Amino acid sequence: MEFAGIITEYDPFHNGHAAQLAAVRRAGARCIAVCMSSGAVQRGGVSIVPESVRVRAALASGADLVVALPAPYACATAEQFAAAGIHLLAALGCDTLAFGAETPDPAPLLQAARLLREEALQPLLRRKLSAGVTYAVARSQAAEELAPGMGDLLRTPNNILGVEYCKAILAQQAPLTPLPLPRWGAAHGGAPGTHNGVAMASASHLRGIPLVQWAPFVPDSALVLYQQARTAGQWLDGRRLETALLALLRAMPPERFATVRGVSEGLEHRLEAAVREAGSLEDLYARLKTKRYPHARLRRLVLDAALQIPGNLPAPPYLQVLGARKEALPRLSRAGLNVPGRSGQNRAGSPADCRAAQPCGGFFVTLQRNNLPYGACFYRQTGGTIIWRKNAKRGNFVAFLTRKIRTVQPL
Repeated sequence: MEFAGIITEYDPFHNGHAAQLAAVRRAGARCIAVCMSSGAVQRGGVSIVPESVRVRAALASGADLVVALPAPYACATAEQFAAAGIHLLAALGCDTLAFGAETPDPAPLLQAARLLREEALQPLLRRKLSAGVTYAVARSQAAEELAPGMGDLLRTPNNILGVEYCKAILAQQAPLTPLPLPRWGAAHGGAPGTHNGVAMASASHLRGIPLVQWAPFVPDSALVLYQQARTAGQWLDGRRLETALLALLRAMPPERFATVRGVSEGLEHRLEAAVREAGSLEDLYARLKTKRYPHARLRRLVLDAALQIPGNLPAPPYLQVLGARKEALPRLSRAGLNVPGRSGQNRAGSPADCRAAQPCGGFFVTLQRNNLPYGACFYRQTGGTIIWRKNAKRGNFVAFLTRKIRTVQPL
């Protein structure tokens, strides 16, 4: 291992994340790149603290380079989230992917990934779904029938995402070696704990308690950043987010709901009716809820509709650098972004590749420039433009969506 990558949200960055960075460094990584959710998060919302604060917290605790996982992928399903992150880290030149897992052994995770790619799984999956269970439950049951023991592996949140990472590595033939690490001290969504005498709490637990109670669970450097952000008013105001999302949804023409990512089985009609009647986001989620659709999927659906994210997205067509240590910046000259779907040999990240991603490419730029709906919710940031930097090694061009790149001196 020489150049490790991590796909994450850091919402917020806490002691568990710092311990993971330290473990990756101990495992031999000379450079650690983080692909971090930008603008949106997978639960179908936005981060509690702004992107710039999360970037600085990561760099202060051991990350060397932070690139964006753009909002349309950051608020996607686990499969799409993982595929986009793998695509970007492979483009950077990472050779290892580190991630937390309840089963910190790559062999069974890779076995499960191969199983989920088998055609034999599909008829079983359809039969389970016809019984009205959620996709996650149906998939674990189908996997258990084909390979006893795999079902249990696919029932825990970190393993599920870890298997999706492995699936993406296999599907993209990405030169990344999986490095699953145990989750220390606190389970996902569980009660706080300790690891080696250090207090640990999950990000979801921290989001549910006041900032004044975060001190034992986050690094001192991160706590200072959070306190400064809170004082400066850079903290998510849920009421403003709710107003922004409902306003965008109510302004949508009815025919647009059918084109939103994740809409199927007439769900667009249910969504359109619920938008007109709901008085709050929680009311909207409640009106959409069925046994078939879990709450997280409905939250993502609502955000997708508000942002008008289309059903078919290309692979991320650019690298957006959010922050870096100065000694890590030369690695960008060796980056190359393969955009699939073109005839003939894939060309890495040329201007034509990015223009071919329209209208999505234009949407990404607009998203950064206007920062809606979340810009109205807690902070403002400057606009971004796509630039192309020549790859000295390959002689082609790599697309970067960049604002001012934040750099820090070595600690």
